[in-house]
Amino acid sequence: MKRSSMSKKTNTTLSIITIVLLVLAIIAIVFITINKNENSHEEVQKEEMEEKEPVKADPKTEENLEPEKGEDNTNPTNSNERDENKEEQKEEEDKDNKDVSNSTTNEASKDDNGYIVGQTLPTEPTFIKGVLIANKKYPLPKDYNPGEDAEALAALNDMSEAARNAGFELTAFSTFRSFDYQSNLYNRYVTRDGKDNADRYSARPGYSEHQTGLAFDIGEVGREDVWLTSEFGETEAGKWLVENAHKYGFILRYPKGKENITGYMYESWHFRYLGIPLATEVKESELTLEEFLGIE
Repeated sequence: MKRSSMSKKTNTTLSIITIVLLVLAIIAIVFITINKNENSHEEVQKEEMEEKEPVKADPKTEENLEPEKGEDNTNPTNSNERDENKEEQKEEEDKDNKDVSNSTTNEASKDDNGYIVGQTLPTEPTFIKGVLIANKKYPLPKDYNPGEDAEALAALNDMSEAARNAGFELTAFSTFRSFDYQSNLYNRYVTRDGKDNADRYSARPGYSEHQTGLAFDIGEVGREDVWLTSEFGETEAGKWLVENAHKYGFILRYPKGKENITGYMYESWHFRYLGIPLATEVKESELTLEEFLGIE
């Protein structure tokens, strides 16, 4: 009876030990599993963050970027709610975005800093209301090579004489330019300042008024420091010129604040010969040549 009782106690102890060992084994397995899942989750999060990390744009490019109209730059306050609606709106938004994108692309493809993309040079020069036109929309033939216009040159000499009598010694430091000369000049500016900047102050070959033989870049002798600068227009000689040029058939071709119309920045030195009657009309209208002739 005594031996049976001891055997029973031994079996009970072994059972307890077995249960404890099983519990410890289960706890260990659970712990290992949880730890593995946590590590796996961390790896997944790390990979997602690496995939979502934005590519850094070139600083020069970033300076030229502007927020799109209507873009929401605030932080989202309810991303879950927006995610639920995203799928519902996707098809309609994709259709609208596609239409807008196509429209924008078509418009952009027509214009390059004022020039028509893909335009070829004509075989004949363009006259609008009897006026020879050379601008970003109406180029000249490559072989158009008239040299300095004799009538314009005579008028320039008369104007220079009148300026001399008023106390100013004017000179035309750039007159007729051939297609090849303009090509070399423009390419040099592009290399120095980039195409977008060059397009603001220098015509591409075939598009320059200087190729007409009717355009003159004018400055004051002894004031070469302000040639080809807006400061020339602030000098007494520059002021005299802009106020009197029409009396000799010239207009200031690219006036201040009209870049969106003429395609070029303000050039206080660039004068175009039109003849006295027309130059006077344009001067009195206070319009650019494009506006006066209704050129779009």
